[in-house]
Amino acid sequence: MSADDKKQQDIIRLTLSDRVMPDIQIDGLPEFEAGWVWLAGAGPGDPGLLTLHAVNALKQADKVIYDALVSEDILSLVRPEAELFYAGKRGGKPSWNQQDITDKLIELAKQGHRVLRLKGGDPFIFGRGGEEAQALVAADIPFRMIPGISAGVGGLGYAGIPATHRDVNHAVTFVTGHLAGKGEAELLDWGSIAKASPVIVIYMAMSRLSVIADLLMQAGRSADEPVAIITHATTPRQRIATGHLADAARLAADNGLEPPSIIVIGEVVNLAETLHWFGDKPL
Repeated sequence: MSADDKKQQDIIRLTLSDRVMPDIQIDGLPEFEAGWVWLAGAGPGDPGLLTLHAVNALKQADKVIYDALVSEDILSLVRPEAELFYAGKRGGKPSWNQQDITDKLIELAKQGHRVLRLKGGDPFIFGRGGEEAQALVAADIPFRMIPGISAGVGGLGYAGIPATHRDVNHAVTFVTGHLAGKGEAELLDWGSIAKASPVIVIYMAMSRLSVIADLLMQAGRSADEPVAIITHATTPRQRIATGHLADAARLAADNGLEPPSIIVIGEVVNLAETLHWFGDKPL
């Protein structure tokens, strides 16, 4: 364990030492066997959105490799003996690369540990969980996949914005925006995305909002189309700002919104005015 990992683990232990850990007893939950890796989603932030399988994993794991979006409340569920490894990637700061993470998963599993890879949201929606599973297969490491609630679903729900609504839309498109406008390497056809469904939910897009809005409007989306930006979704820090597609970048800047955020484009955004129930009202 590096000095930084040890420091982070000590901070979490001190913060959580007086908390009472819930004791969940449900028949049929699987045993976490030695030498296995479980790839689990921690949901968008609120610990109440963990699945029982994820809680079961936290209560049994020997080693936990977790991302930046996994909260201390969620980490409080690990056994006192478990070792924590922080592998978050935030804002260009020094961090493990994907190969470092994959190598550590394989190394710990081959040492006979019960290894939990804990990722924010769902590991298999823009989370590289599939890549990690492929590496485990190649290394002959047994694994289990534990889906989580994605921010594009759970975050919208906490903002009072249904991803679909019978009177508004019958389709929704989920897309990552961090490569928008960077040429062919992004492998995204924004013209087709603009026409694909009435509602577009965009992950990892805060630094590319202006580019994305321009690409969508060039493809026919209205400049006046409703847009919502939800930051720190489902947590006490949640903030929501609503406006129009043409002003999306300014909306984020004027309200000091930052990653992690989810962007929602479409008429369902208007429902937040009446369906909002969690945290502060939309800005």
